[in-house]
Formats: sequence, structure tokens, C-alpha cells
Amino acid sequence: MVGDLLIKNATLVLPSQVVEGDLRVSSGSISSIARGGGLEPNIDEPVIDATGLHLLPGIIDPHVHFREPGHIENEDLESGSRAAAAGGVTSFLDMPNNSPNTTNRTTIERKISLASKKSVTHHGFFIGATKNNVLDLQSVEGMDGVCGIKVFMGSSTGDLLVHEQENLEEIFANTGGIIATHAEDEERLQQRKTEFNHRTDIASHAECRDVECAFLATKRAAALAKDHDHRLHIVHLTSGKEADWIQKNKADLITTEVCTQHLTFDQDDVERLGERLLMNPPIRYTEDRDALWRGLRNGAIDCIVTDHAPHSLEAKSAGFPDSPAGMPGVETSLPLMLTHAMNGKCSLTEVVRWMCEGPARVYGIRDKGALIDGHDGDLTLVDLENRRTITDSDTWTKVGWTPYAGMELTGWPMYTIVDGEVVHKREAGGSLRGTAVAKSGSSGRLLKFE
Repeated sequence: MVGDLLIKNATLVLPSQVVEGDLRVSSGSISSIARGGGLEPNIDEPVIDATGLHLLPGIIDPHVHFREPGHIENEDLESGSRAAAAGGVTSFLDMPNNSPNTTNRTTIERKISLASKKSVTHHGFFIGATKNNVLDLQSVEGMDGVCGIKVFMGSSTGDLLVHEQENLEEIFANTGGIIATHAEDEERLQQRKTEFNHRTDIASHAECRDVECAFLATKRAAALAKDHDHRLHIVHLTSGKEADWIQKNKADLITTEVCTQHLTFDQDDVERLGERLLMNPPIRYTEDRDALWRGLRNGAIDCIVTDHAPHSLEAKSAGFPDSPAGMPGVETSLPLMLTHAMNGKCSLTEVVRWMCEGPARVYGIRDKGALIDGHDGDLTLVDLENRRTITDSDTWTKVGWTPYAGMELTGWPMYTIVDGEVVHKREAGGSLRGTAVAKSGSSGRLLKFE
């Protein structure tokens, strides 16, 4: 039957322990977990011998920009979901800064329809807030596939921006669900852009969009959430000052995330790699990177994301400040984090907590995020023993490059499985790029939220 699969002899990364065993998926859902193994194949049941591999829940990336509709020369829902699958990501949440922006029910329904025909993984979408679309935000509350409201408090890319207090108050007071904020203070940002407009060195990016710019908006968003008793998720924390403040002032209403690149790079990497690492908010300093790791460990930060935001290398080559901000990352996030784990920065269990359990909990995604009986059969089998150096040509993203080119990573997904069906696989010793198995729109569903 469709969605039936038996995985034998795997190392299972369960919520409370890592053990050898077998796992069965029946009709798309996990139906049996056998610690120590012993499950026998049913008649005509597909079997994967996972000897030497670790079995993880499918990764959830709750912050991607797959560019459709609009700039599909950089990415679209098919190419983005295939890149996700290549990286062990089985569910994604896509941001609303498209062309046209996703700011009402009609544009949300269009994206849902496109994804149903193109995506090979599970998917959900944010609706974007504007200064005057509260009725539109209300019209999609509780709608399948709509994960929350995105508010850009500071100008980043596109033309979605809400920073005036009265408009923010109206949104927080009159909507439900979760509000996800890009927290940079617009007034300070514009002031500092004027002060820094003579600088063309890329180091000035982090100086201009400084920690205080992010911190002011983070505190402001947290105050709005508390004043209106509204769930708030602060996207891509970048500084130690924010993480330390959140750890002391978080409360139950507030959750946060961090990007893989902010856990990996610092000012020296920005100097070395240039515009490839240009993004908003910027990659900051060694002390900020270290503080973000502390924030993960002490609970200030709930999940890890990529903010996958691809631009072509041609566009990037314009040089700072003309180069667009953003970089691809959805297909490298899991190998990157597993490499950090194998290098002693964290444990396998923590990687699963931050990349699977955390996003599922933050957004209330049903039946995702852990190897538990009854949960959906979204899985990835990874090889922790095979270190491979990634190059630009190994990528599935349309833009054909990665900021991690030249890095030796481990934990490459050998099988990515959606509802019990293999959608991407690699062969031992074969191409690092692997093979796309699923046909467009043949796998993946619209996500549902609690």
C-alpha cells in the first residue's frame, strides 16, 4: 500500500534516547517502533536496511522564501521543495514577500494551489501584514495551510513594512494565531543608513544594522505581545544582547528562532566570503555567535531555521551595498547542524529538539517533529560517518550555489521520506547531489495547525 515502509537496523533518535531498532510506517503514519529490532516484513512491504544510518524525524524549516509567485528565476515551490527534500527537510513554512505579496485570502489560496501541483514536501504559508489589512488577516484565521502572520517591523526586502505604533497595536489587538516579527527598528535603521551611506565595505553592514537596532524592535514586539496577550515569534535572532534579554523576559507568549548561518559564521567569514554572507539582519560577531548557542541551550531560543532566501550570484556580484540580502540554505541545514554535533557543539538529540520538535511546537503543527507512534511518517536517514565537501554544483536550489561551498560536512540524508514514501535518496559513494525520486505534486500535503 502507498505509505507503507519498514526501516530495519537503524539507530533511532527518539525523544528520550538514541537506540538501535526498527520502525514501521503504515499508510503514511508511524505504526510501530521496536527498540532492539525484530520487526519482520509484511508481504510486499518495502524495506530499507539502515545499517550504519541514524533515523531522525523529518526536519521542519519554518522560515523559507521560495520566491513564488514573483521571482521564480531564483526559486519556485518545486525547486525549493526539492532542495528541502535533498536536505532531509520534509515540511516548510514559506514567507509572504512575493510579487504580488501574500496579504489576503486570494493570494494565500493561489500559493496553496501552486504548492499542491509542485511541492514534494509538506507546506504551509504566512500571510503578510500591511498597515491596513487587518480584515484580510482575520479572513484566513484557522485556515488549513496558514501558519501565522508575518510582520516586518524594519525594512528588509520587498515592500512589506509595518512600524508605526498605531498600526502594530491594531494588528496585535485584532488578530489571532501567531505573529512572527522581523524585529529591526525602522526609525533607527533609517537614521543609521544616512550615517553610513559613505561606506561600501561589507563590514559596515553589521555596524549600520547594529545590535541596538534589533534589540529595540525585539523589546517593542515583546511589549505588544504582553499588552495584547498575543502569541509572538521573533524570527532570526542575531545578537547576544537579544538572546540574553529574551532568556530573562520570555514568558509563555514568546518564542524565538536562530538561523544556521548565525550559529556558524562571524565577522571574519563575512570579510572572507563577502556578499555571499550578506543578509538582514546581518551576521555579527564571534561573541554573538557564541551567545546564540547559549540561547539554544538555556531555552531562550526554541528552534533553528534557515531563512532560505536565494539570489543569483550575478546579482550578488554587484557588490555591497548594491548586492541583495539573503542566501540559500534549506538543503544544507541538517548536515551543517549534524556536523556541529559531531564536532562536539551539541548532541544529536538537541539537533532533533531544535529542528523537529521545536518548530512543531512553536507553530502547533500536528503529528510532526518526533519519532512517536501515530505521528506522520516523515523521516530522514542520515550517514554520520561519511564526511563530504560540498561545492556549488552539488545544490538543488535554482541559484546553484551555497554559502557553505568548500566546507566538509557530515550527516548527509541518504533517504528523505514523506508520509512513508521516499522522495529523495543518495547512494553510498555516489553523487553528493543525490537523486530526486518524487514527481512534482505527488507527495507532501498542506500542513494543519493546532
